[in-house]
Amino acid sequence: MPIKIPNNLPATHILEGENIFVMDADRAYAQDIRPLKILILNLMPIKSVTETQLLRLLGNTPLQVEVDFIYTRTYTPTHTSKDYLTEFYGTFDDVKNKNYDGFIMTGAPVELLEFEDVAYWQELAEIMDWSKTHAWSSFYICWGAQAALYYYYGVPKYLMEEKVSGVYRHKLCVQHEKLMRGFDDEFFVPHSRYTGTRRADIEKVPALTLLSESDEVGVYAVANLEERQFFITGHAEYDPNTLRNEYERDVRAGINPKVPQNYFPNDDPTKEPVVKWRSVAHLMFANWLNYYVYQETPYELESISSKSFMQFVQ
Repeated sequence: MPIKIPNNLPATHILEGENIFVMDADRAYAQDIRPLKILILNLMPIKSVTETQLLRLLGNTPLQVEVDFIYTRTYTPTHTSKDYLTEFYGTFDDVKNKNYDGFIMTGAPVELLEFEDVAYWQELAEIMDWSKTHAWSSFYICWGAQAALYYYYGVPKYLMEEKVSGVYRHKLCVQHEKLMRGFDDEFFVPHSRYTGTRRADIEKVPALTLLSESDEVGVYAVANLEERQFFITGHAEYDPNTLRNEYERDVRAGINPKVPQNYFPNDDPTKEPVVKWRSVAHLMFANWLNYYVYQETPYELESISSKSFMQFVQ
């Protein structure tokens, strides 16, 4: 997919080096097609890393995609410069009068806080409300998935006995669901989190469908299929070295972390990780864009605001 991203975004050079087709604004405007418009709320501290991971996956199908990035106005990130945010990002105020084919909300390193204690929780609530009538389909990742499940459906998160870190085997819980079309019966996905979501709480909400889980680390993919909402607790988008970088960071911080499971050969952190999840990541994002965004979104984005969205009360 030719993916339209801001001119001079650092991710451009990385993606071009991987033969992923990107185009700047000038070239995109010369093409006589309507691109899919995707809004990404990036809550991760180092914005450029997450941008590259997501753009790599969004750029893997035959359609043009146009991406806008926003960050929270109520909490300014400390690991990304103000100049960078000014050049490549907006805030919710800049996009709230627009409509999008798809909306992505990333995770954030705030798992150990109660949702309401997160500095930008009220802003997130406003954005999640907005997404119900201004984005055709939504995709929530890791803590973002936990936050959205809690906000929309009252599903709680639970503190794990120890940090979940590694690459885990997963299975499908439903057959022939389009998001998982082409998946093997068993597949691998990285996880990196301190909290989790439980199957029993998902099953209490009739609107939700459990799509995939792991015997080792529990719930992985949940959806409200009618409203095209997807909640993904793992990190299929991770680069090969992301878990290693997190592990080495925690070692330097004196946290004494465990070696990520099923990641290094023989669990030896001096060896190169073996990537087992790249195909899963590309397939899941391609399926989301194809089946739940491209094939279903109204051509006139303005009509999205009239779509119905049922409120579910616990």
